[in-house]
Amino acid sequence: MSNTENQASQTDDNKLIAERKDKLASIRENCPSNGHPNKFKPEFYAADLQQEYGEQEKETILGLNKIVSIAGRVMAKRGPFFVIQDMTGRIQAYAAKDVQKDVKEKWSGIDIGDIIGVKGQLKLSGHGDLFVGMQEYHLLTKSLRPLPEKHAGLKDQEIKYRQRYIDLITNEDTRKNFKIRSQVIEGIRRFLVERNFMEVETPMLQVIPGGAVARPFVTHHNAMDIDMYLRIAPELYLKRLVVGGFDRVFEINRNFRNEGLSTRHNPEFTMLEFYQAYADFQDLMNLTEDMLRKVAIDVLGSAIVTNTVKDAEGNITESVDYDFGSKFARISMVDAILKHNPSFDEAVFRSPEDNFEQIKQYAKSVHVKEPAVDGIWGPGKYICEIFEETAEHLLIQPTFITEYPWEVSPLARRNDENSFITDRFEFFVGGREIANGFSELNDAEDQAARFRKQVEEKDAGDDEAMHFDEDYINALEYGLPPTAGEGIGIDRLVMLFTDSPTIKDVILFPHMKPQSN
Repeated sequence: MSNTENQASQTDDNKLIAERKDKLASIRENCPSNGHPNKFKPEFYAADLQQEYGEQEKETILGLNKIVSIAGRVMAKRGPFFVIQDMTGRIQAYAAKDVQKDVKEKWSGIDIGDIIGVKGQLKLSGHGDLFVGMQEYHLLTKSLRPLPEKHAGLKDQEIKYRQRYIDLITNEDTRKNFKIRSQVIEGIRRFLVERNFMEVETPMLQVIPGGAVARPFVTHHNAMDIDMYLRIAPELYLKRLVVGGFDRVFEINRNFRNEGLSTRHNPEFTMLEFYQAYADFQDLMNLTEDMLRKVAIDVLGSAIVTNTVKDAEGNITESVDYDFGSKFARISMVDAILKHNPSFDEAVFRSPEDNFEQIKQYAKSVHVKEPAVDGIWGPGKYICEIFEETAEHLLIQPTFITEYPWEVSPLARRNDENSFITDRFEFFVGGREIANGFSELNDAEDQAARFRKQVEEKDAGDDEAMHFDEDYINALEYGLPPTAGEGIGIDRLVMLFTDSPTIKDVILFPHMKPQSN
């Protein structure tokens, strides 16, 4: 839209707003509730009525003499018909000839966007559309701003995110996405509770940020006069609960990480973390596979999750089916690297500590960015960087990547046969990481040594390296049973299930840079 068109549109909107304010002022003069009555109580939702009566015969519904009351926003006006939208869907209301005069005289000021309440007999039109015959009608809230034009809709993506309420009013796909999000969370919660996991809550404000490698947000507590951090993960608190005797715990939590914005990153996001005593990372891979398969079937009605690629005009140019019904692939990080880099010498990666310089050369050849401080990375970090650069985006079907180097897994248990790797996995679909899990490190002395390594990296300039959490080491010294834990990114999972290209599409109010006045 050009500047001239934008100014003309703004002028038209201002005119409509002024007209609607005049209507409200007139309504206030004769309304004891100052134009905003609060006595009308709807007894039915549109979708419930459509489901129960929408397929019945016209004569059958008429014979029921079913009196219903509904309320919602007027989305269209066609003569004596109003299309009313509530949180479940849409239904029509109709002013029959015997009440049309009263409707015209009393409610001729109803505009699209107004919120009204209607009571009357449920009927079926000659076209097979369910409607409510108006016997009572109440203007509950006057909409002072016009909704986007029906056919053009709300196309400005930034306005969709900044003013989500308009997007929800006008866009059925948006409402559907957030209903799916709610159902996914509900399904996960039910799955875990049925398996004796206990839902808990842990602190969002922490003295020491831990449980992940990330840069935290810093705030200040005035009464205690100390700096505190918004949590980057609940992990260390949840494992304290396992030490305390709660063998199976989970938390669906909000985390905060002071990092850049992207299609897959928002500073505030939702994670599921769960921990199971007397289990290992293999057990959690099995559980994850079962859980995601069940949630997909329950929420989407199928174990096949379809995602699409669209051009600038919104036309689908490509689609891919992710199969959650078949056995998920399981492959080690090194095997994934070798599969997608056939020119690499396998022997180098099978003995990484003996071939460190060659691994660094391979990393350079695939454009891995060197660390800010020379010598701070070991072979494990370089291997992980090579994987992320060359293999991660090619993991299309549901895949577990295993055998992460200990160097990039400061909280995971070392493998008994190969101390260079840990009993850890990450889960990928469509080239995106969805989950991270591992057999927990319950050796207090090993954990303390890894914390010290993280502190060295932080002192060398790594803002994302972990702090040393002395109290957590104390907890481990009391004894953490053999335990496995996992985190699943709820936002990324919902992106997958809703075929959403960006995380902003599945967060109701994503963070946006403030607009200048």
